[in-house]
Formats: sequence, C-alpha cells, structure tokens
Amino acid sequence: MNNSKILLLIIALIIISYQLQGQNYQQKSLNVTVYNSNLGVVKDTRTIELNKGVSEIKVTNVAEKIDPTSVHFKFNGSVLEQNFQYDLISMSKILKKYLDQKIQILDEKGNFIEGTLLTTSSDQIVLKKNDGGLILLPNIAKYQINVGNLPEGLITKPTLIWLIDSKKSGKQDIELSYHTEGMNWHAEYVAILNENDTKADLNAWVSVDNQSGTTFKDANLKLVAGDVNRVSDDIMFRRGGYNKDIAPVQTYREGDFEEKAFFEYHIYNLQRPVTLANNETKQIALFETSNISIIKKFIFYDWGNNVEKGKVSVVVEFENTKQNNLGVPMPKGKVRLNKSDGNTIEFIGEDIIEHTPKDEKIKLKVGEAFDVVVEEKVLESKSVTDRVREVTYELKIKNRKEQDIDVEVQRNLYTNWEILDTTHKYEKKDAMTVIFNVPILKGKEVTLKYKVRWIF
Repeated sequence: MNNSKILLLIIALIIISYQLQGQNYQQKSLNVTVYNSNLGVVKDTRTIELNKGVSEIKVTNVAEKIDPTSVHFKFNGSVLEQNFQYDLISMSKILKKYLDQKIQILDEKGNFIEGTLLTTSSDQIVLKKNDGGLILLPNIAKYQINVGNLPEGLITKPTLIWLIDSKKSGKQDIELSYHTEGMNWHAEYVAILNENDTKADLNAWVSVDNQSGTTFKDANLKLVAGDVNRVSDDIMFRRGGYNKDIAPVQTYREGDFEEKAFFEYHIYNLQRPVTLANNETKQIALFETSNISIIKKFIFYDWGNNVEKGKVSVVVEFENTKQNNLGVPMPKGKVRLNKSDGNTIEFIGEDIIEHTPKDEKIKLKVGEAFDVVVEEKVLESKSVTDRVREVTYELKIKNRKEQDIDVEVQRNLYTNWEILDTTHKYEKKDAMTVIFNVPILKGKEVTLKYKVRWIF
C-alpha cells in the first residue's frame, strides 16, 4: 500500500470514529418543496431516542446552504439553544488546527521526521525540528503526515445541534424544517408541428437542480410555480460555492405530477418518492398532449426607422384551453419547436413563455421568414403647423414563398395619432399601436401605403 492510500485510510478512520459519536435515528418521512427562485423548503421527520430533561442532540444530513434563521424544530419539549456547525473536515483544515504543535512526517523511504508545524499553505509546509533547524517541504504529496487526533470543531457533515429540555424519555418523532439555497427547477417544453403548421404535439418536462450540498433520499417532492416575493439579506449565512457539474439526466414517464392551485401560485406534487442527489439535475415528465390547434403568423414590427429592408417574424399562437387539448397551468420555461422534413425531426426555433394560467393565449416567436421581405420608405413628411405633423409611409412586401400568406404589420405610433389615408384596412390595437393585415399571393408583392397625422 502506497503512502497516499495510507493517508486516505487514516482520514477515513478518523471520519468513521467521529460519525459514531452522533445519535442514532430513523428517517420517518422527508418532504422537499422546490421553488424556481433558488429556494428549497425541507420538512424532515425522524424518530430519535431522547432522555428526559436537558440534553444535547445532533442532526446531520442537512443542506450545506441551509438558512439557520429559518430552522423550526418540533418535539415534546422545548429548545434552549441551537447551533449550526459547517466547518467540514479537510486535510488543509486539519493541518491549520495543528499550527505550533508537533506532527510527524513519513517520507517515501520510511523515515520519520518530527517537528513543530510553523506554517501550511496549499501543498507546502514548514517544520521546526527539535534541534531548531527548519524543514521546508514544497510538495507534501509524497509524504504521509501523522497527527494526534481530529481537532475540535471539525465535522464530517453539516450538523444542527440543539440543547433541549425533553418532557419524557424514550423514542419520539422530531420534526425539522428549514429553508436552503441551491435548489431550483424550471419547465422545458418540446413541440412538434405537423406538415402544414396547423397542429402540434407538446411534451412538458421539469428539470430539478439540487446544489444544496446534500442528497435527499426517497423524498416527497413538490414544485411551486409562481413569482414568490423574497427579501434579500446580505448578512444571511452563505457558505462557499458548489460543484456545477451536472449528473446524468434521469427521466420518468408522463403523468407523475398532480397539479393544484396553492395560495396565488400552483403546486405540482410528484406522486411517488424520488431521490435528489447533490450536484444533480433530474428531469421528470410533467404532461404530454397532442393535436393542439395552432396558428402560424407572419408579423412585421414596424418601428418607423426608415430601414430599406425589414425582417418578418414567424410566430406560432395557440389557446391554452381544454377544448384545444390543453387547459392546464403552464410554468415558465423554454419551448423548443421542431418539425418533420419528411424523414427526420428538425429544430426550427425556440422561445420563452412566462407563467401562463389556463384559458390564456400563448405566443411563440419561432424565427424570421427567409422568403418574405419588406422594403420601407417615407414618401412625404411635412409640418402642417407647429403642433401638427403628417407623414406618408410606403411598405413594399414581397412574398417569395410557394403559397399565399397574410402579413400582419404592427406599427407603434406612440400617441395622439390619426390615420388620414391607407390602402389597407387597419385595427387600432391600443392607444399607441395600429395593425394592418396584408394578404399576398405566392410569388407576388403588395404595397401598403398609409398617411399618419400627429398632434403634439
């Protein structure tokens, strides 16, 4: 056995011996609620042996990113004092605890060197020998270091410690709840459009990210969708970073979540226990539906910038209704849109939806049309008076596609406007926006001309 393995074995024995000092307990239930705002709420029920009167209990396997001010502890008695210890054991921390103390070093040839540890940094240490001389070791990876005991204050796992006054002896259930950072979830949607862009199939997934510093095994998982107000607190306990490596994604069948309204939010309750490993992203099916009626639109957003050529956006709209095979609250997330080219499914665009209740319209920008071009120019601009101005615009819209289309021109006119003349009918969307609908035959082009009067 080489020296590095010997060192690891010694540290492992120290860890095991320390773990045996904790109380024995039995996990009874574990509930984890994850919000999409870097927040998890944990409710942990354990059965533990308690003595009547004043005693100390320790609970491990709690999140490293726990907010100690949020901890609530419930049992048959009262809590006198609470501490959260998170100074986790490591080789560098052990050595720092032994500054100005005797340690032993074993080199590759089996020779022992004893001295007082003067300094340690990175993988370097400086020893003062018994005769007063110094030993400088620029790389301690080749050496085995022996110390006496595990220094006081270092622990193997984040630990909650309570000084309690129990009303009775024997086994009883303790209920622990707390908030932790490092937990998030978000929705992801995959839509596949049919051949003529009139229908779509939609799969919805949730990705749960656990970077809290602990694993929640066989937990009852709930997800809360909505914008929960949180107060920023700069003095709130925050400990270090976390490993951002993502574990392999784990997927499950559709239909595992039960959704219901909760306060002014929506809550999704997974209908089976699940393990959320630390530093893992887990993907779980939310719902699946098909044959959704959609409308594809070509929209030109006209800002009146006198551009020579403008791009036309391609937008997909659908109603989130039961009649349209949906009618469910849809959490905020990214929607990826795909379409078959006859042989394979190809990606055509993506967009973000906000938290959307049922019976609302959802609008997704897919991309920009390749074969539809708009050329815009100002034909005339004049000041009628100091407070009245009139401008005539011309938009030449070219359809180079193999099918007829309608292009919706949306123009922001700001305020105090009036359309004096136009070649096409228009709709006043609101106080600042006008919409023209322009039908164009395949391979043709159409000119939209309109005159606007502003009063300042």
